[in-house]
Amino acid sequence: MELINTVVYGDVTLRDILVFLASMSVTVILAKLITLALKRALIDKIKKNLLNMILKIVYYTIIIIVFLSLTPLIGINLSGLLLAGGIAGIIIGFALQNIVANLVSGIFLAIERPVKIGDSVSLGNVAGVIEDINIFSTIIRTPDGVFVRVPNSTVFTSNIMNYTAHVARRFEYVVGISYDDDAQKAIEIIKEVIEEHPFALKKPEPQVFVDNLGESSVNIVVRVWAPSQEWYSVKMDLLWR
Repeated sequence: MELINTVVYGDVTLRDILVFLASMSVTVILAKLITLALKRALIDKIKKNLLNMILKIVYYTIIIIVFLSLTPLIGINLSGLLLAGGIAGIIIGFALQNIVANLVSGIFLAIERPVKIGDSVSLGNVAGVIEDINIFSTIIRTPDGVFVRVPNSTVFTSNIMNYTAHVARRFEYVVGISYDDDAQKAIEIIKEVIEEHPFALKKPEPQVFVDNLGESSVNIVVRVWAPSQEWYSVKMDLLWR
């Protein structure tokens, strides 16, 4: 032990070198274990190429941070370099803050998964179907076929209305009948039409009832549940019937 402490390379002892090497070895092992745990947690949640990129970023970030913190042990003084790098980092950070925000948001979206490809959503003033989710942006196809690129930072910080996340979705009409008509008979007919439709769900059961008395009609509210993927076609079909 005394020999280890006294053998010196410049101002660095053999013990310092051994501590540095042992610390870096442990760091590499821990970095691999952390990335392996992340891979198992995220492998079914995000695309393979995106997952590999995240794992590499995490792995090398851990190693670089520990390496920089241990360099004084082997006589390397990076204070000047770190100061210059810090100033450059601040400048670059301001220039790339939107890109970094989109990158981080993309990672959190991949983990949280509030939306997925194929979902019908409304996001701010954009509504449509999710076509793709990339690391920096999300692509939405609007009902008229326009593709809109939305930055992931906007997606992550906005209120998202996901119309297909739930297996069923409800729609509603107001049907007006004359004051001379039989409201009870009208309700029975509407219920029969709903019951005959193959995609109109029985549970939750539909609701048909007189809601209010208008100036020129008795207004009957019709509420029907349908599978989310068939919601619009069922709504239009029942409205025609």
